Order: sequence, then structure tokens, then C-alpha cells
Amino acid sequence: MGILTPDPGLVFWTTLSFVILLLILRKVAWKPILRALKVREEYIEFSLRDAAQAKMEIARIGERQKEIVEEGRRQRDDIIREARDLKDGIIREAKEAAQKEAVRIIQQTHEQMEREKKEAILGIQQQISELSLEIASKILREELSSDIRQKSVIKQHLQDFTFN
Repeated sequence: MGILTPDPGLVFWTTLSFVILLLILRKVAWKPILRALKVREEYIEFSLRDAAQAKMEIARIGERQKEIVEEGRRQRDDIIREARDLKDGIIREAKEAAQKEAVRIIQQTHEQMEREKKEAILGIQQQISELSLEIASKILREELSSDIRQKSVIKQHLQDFTFN
């Protein structure tokens, strides 16, 4: 027999052993193999569903992250704006207080200068009065040094007065 022509007995026994092997595998191994494949298929399906859910969750988290970042930026801008407003208010209040203080100090200075001016004028008037009295007393002493001169001055003043 040639190598290329099959022997009918060999073909029969090979086919019979293949069929018996198939029947044994069907009884013993086929159901567990199919069950394992089905479990594997369900696991893959479940994993794909989980992956899709995870992908959606990641997309939702990304959107939420963008919202949080945007909210953070808005809050930062609000805080910066409030800080600027507060700074401007404090500066404005400080300027107003400084202006009020400057006006008060200027007013006090003017009042003090007026007081000092009045005191100086009073001092000068007193000095002038004292000097005038001294000069007048010296003049009177010289003018009224003689009795005749005294009597004439008295008569002259008496004539100036009119008695009722």
C-alpha cells in the first residue's frame, strides 16, 4: 500500500476512535468547556459594560472637574474683586481721615496763631500804655514842676468842664 492511499481498516478505526473520543468529550468535557466559555463571555461583557460605565464616569468627573475649576476661578475673581474694593475703601477712608485731620490741625494752628497774635497785641498795647504813662508822667513832672504852671493847668481844665 502506498503512503498516499489510505487503508480502509485504518480509516475505519481512526474514525471510530474519533467518534468515541467525541462522545466521551461531549459527555465529560463539552458542557464544562461551554460553561467556561459562557462564563468567560459574560465576564468580558460585564468588563466591557464596566469599562463603558467607567468611561462615562471619567467623562462626568472631567466635566465636574471643569465645573469645579471654573467655580474656583469665579470665587478667586470674586475674592480678588472684594479685596480690591476693600483696599480702595480703606485707602479712601484713610485719605478722608487724613484730610479731616489736616483740616483740624490747620484750624488748630490758625486758632493758636490768632491767640498768639492777640496776646502779642495785648503785650504791645500794655508796653505802649506803660511807656505812654511813663512819658506822660515825665512830661507832667516837668510841666507841673512849678506852682504857677500847676494852677494854670487846673484853671484851664476847669474851664473845659461844664458843670450843671
